[in-house]
Amino acid sequence: MQVTRLELEQKAGSTQTISKMHFVVRRYRPSDKDAVLTLFCDGILEHINPSFYNAISNPVNVGVALFLSMAGYMLGGGSTLWALLSAGAWVGLVYYCCSQLYASFVRERLRTDMQDIPGCYLSHPDNCFWVAETEVNGWVEILGMVAVVAKKVVGGRDGEMSGELFRMIVSRKCRRTGLGSRMTQTVIDFCKERGFSKVVLETSSIQTSAVALYKKLGFSHILSHTKTYSPEWMTIISRVTILKMEKVI
Repeated sequence: MQVTRLELEQKAGSTQTISKMHFVVRRYRPSDKDAVLTLFCDGILEHINPSFYNAISNPVNVGVALFLSMAGYMLGGGSTLWALLSAGAWVGLVYYCCSQLYASFVRERLRTDMQDIPGCYLSHPDNCFWVAETEVNGWVEILGMVAVVAKKVVGGRDGEMSGELFRMIVSRKCRRTGLGSRMTQTVIDFCKERGFSKVVLETSSIQTSAVALYKKLGFSHILSHTKTYSPEWMTIISRVTILKMEKVI
C-alpha cells in the first residue's frame, strides 16, 4: 500500500503538534467533573483489548481452546462446525472475563470516589487530585489526571505516612509527550513536601508502558496479587495480575 506525500506531511504535522503541546497541571475543579469522568472511563476500558490479546495467547487458554475444539469435533460426529463453535465459545468467555475485569472496576469507582472527587481527594490537605489541560484545535481539553491519598505505613514508625497514587490516566491524544512522567513527579513532589516516607501505587500487568514509566522514575515492584472487583475465576481466565510498586523518597 502506497503512502502519499500529503499523508506523510499530515502525519508529521500531527506528531509535531502533539510534541509541542503545553500542559497546565492544576488542582481539580468541580466544573471538570464530566471531562474527568469521560477520560477516566476511556482510559480504563481501553485496556480490555490488550488484556484479551494477552489472555487468548496464553498457553493455558490456547490449550483449553484446542481441547474444546477437538471435543466438539468428536462429539459432533466429525463436524467442523461443532469444533469451531466449541473453541469460539471459549474465546468469547475469555473476552467476557477481560471486559468485565475492567468494566467492574469502572462501575465501582464511578459509584464511590469518582462520584465525589472533592470529598474524597480535596477535603484533606494531605490528599490531592490534579488534572492536566492543554489547548487542542482552539479548545481547552483535559487530557490527564492523577490523585494521591495519604495513608499510615503499616508496621512503620510512629506517624510514618505514605502517599498512594491513584487514578493515573493520560489520554491517547498525548502519549509519549512526557505528561505521564510529569503527573507522576507531581505526586512525588507533593509527598516529599509533606514528609511522607514513600509513594505507593497499583497497576495491572497489562499496562506495560505504565510499569516501564514507574520503574524509570524509581519505583520498584514489591508484590503481585489477583484481587479485583470481578469474581476470582474471571481474573484467572483473564490472566491479569495486579502489581504493587513503591518508591522510597
